[in-house]
Amino acid sequence: MQARRLCWIGLGAAVLAGSVGAQERGPPERQTLVDLAYAIGESHALRQVCQGDGDQFWRDRMVQLTETEAADAGFETRLNQAFNSGFAARQAQFPSCGPDSRKAELAVARKGEGLSRKLAASVRVVKRMGPDDPNLKDGEPDSVEQAAPPR
Repeated sequence: MQARRLCWIGLGAAVLAGSVGAQERGPPERQTLVDLAYAIGESHALRQVCQGDGDQFWRDRMVQLTETEAADAGFETRLNQAFNSGFAARQAQFPSCGPDSRKAELAVARKGEGLSRKLAASVRVVKRMGPDDPNLKDGEPDSVEQAAPPR
């Protein structure tokens, strides 16, 4: 299904971006993660309405996201509350599977993909220095020469 593919791509990017760790993220990135958790909850409800209550595809992805983030207890609670709120909202809105629930699933997939791309774009790049890097002191990778203080 198109919606599942889009969400999977989006969540994959989020998990890769998640390797930064929630404690290292600023408030805007943390809010994006909360928004993504809400979208995953929506996806879970919309998928279950058509696949059945036993389907745990998106719940499992949410567990994967929280494990990857390794968030502090307070932030993990926020993520779980967002997931549960998204689930409850869509479950109440779409009690049965049909064309409208399928459209909603696709819309949520696009939203999740956008949030995931936003997170992926915020990943910080770590510069790898080689032995020829002019910032290295005596060519040793473990000693980086400090810049002279401004006058």
